[in-house]
Amino acid sequence: MASVTYDHVVKRFGDVLAVNDLNIHIEDKEFLVLVGPSGCGKSTALRLLAGLEEISSGEIRIGDRVVNDLAPKDRDIAMVFQSYALYPHMSVFENMAFGLRLRKMPKEEIKRRVDNAAAILGIEELLQRKPRQLSGGQRQRVAVGRAIVREPNVFLLDEPLSNLDAKLRVQTRAQISKLHQDLKTTFIYVTHDQVEAMTMATRIAVMNHGVLQQIDTPHNLYDRPANKFVAGFIGSPAMNFFDAKLVKDGGKLVADASSFQVEVPAGNKAAEAYAGKPVTLGIRPEDIHNSKFTPAGITPAKVEAKVDIVELMGNEIVAYLKAGNADFVARVDPRSEYKVGDKAEVVFNTSNLHLFDKDSEQAIR
Repeated sequence: MASVTYDHVVKRFGDVLAVNDLNIHIEDKEFLVLVGPSGCGKSTALRLLAGLEEISSGEIRIGDRVVNDLAPKDRDIAMVFQSYALYPHMSVFENMAFGLRLRKMPKEEIKRRVDNAAAILGIEELLQRKPRQLSGGQRQRVAVGRAIVREPNVFLLDEPLSNLDAKLRVQTRAQISKLHQDLKTTFIYVTHDQVEAMTMATRIAVMNHGVLQQIDTPHNLYDRPANKFVAGFIGSPAMNFFDAKLVKDGGKLVADASSFQVEVPAGNKAAEAYAGKPVTLGIRPEDIHNSKFTPAGITPAKVEAKVDIVELMGNEIVAYLKAGNADFVARVDPRSEYKVGDKAEVVFNTSNLHLFDKDSEQAIR
């Protein structure tokens, strides 16, 4: 087993800086997810580790070994791509065994490894089938199995669930998490889907424009985003943002968004320095409630709004609201009888407000 270290790694494609001074240390047996929008550099970072792209500068280590100049086959990694890339004329067994045969491994060892991987993935009964006889989810498991049989130190997975439908994605997501627990190996997983990242990762590294924005546990990323980008990327629906000004009202600090005012929690001492200055106010949809069904234990601030769109989700209602010129989204109690055009009194849980510097977009806390 092995840790992985990106040490000041840079990758340029001509004038384009795809990865900019990336520094990450991934512990042995950790499940790290690289997440961000398309073009943020996450897949390039994975390909640099795999040896499929050449590093412009910096150093990548697997364990204590620098792998910059090692061929992919010598890095003791296995990679699963978005494309299954199975050989159509070979059976599932032959697809999984192909790489081991190239290494001239004994037949008994090949069979042991393939049978073991098939048992882990629950595809024993598929070993004699051809890829055309498999569903999308089964093909993806075969692709994962082909990686497992190599028994590598590090698994690399590049958006492996993108070709699956919603239900299969949920099922396969759980299988990959269970696989990590069973194999006790280092997993590095790339996705643009923040739900995948939040549900699978030990830690998440959020990237944008080739730059690492924040790396932390899913819980800390959600509760304590380092900047406005991370705050808006993590969470679904995304965090609401309002232009506001911090003003002193007696001994209290209030965020004035023109169409409403909310009190800033007294614990945020860093916000005191922004009194009289413009800021960005952030609050997640799940921290906005129908005032008729205000949960116990929150610090509420009432806001008058108008209902624009209502999405009935069964266990909740996602309401698109407008307060003055400000549009925002709330996840409210399913008993809320909202209709388009209605006036709605909602409450913000001010204990969970977020403030960001207007210029740098860094969190104020």
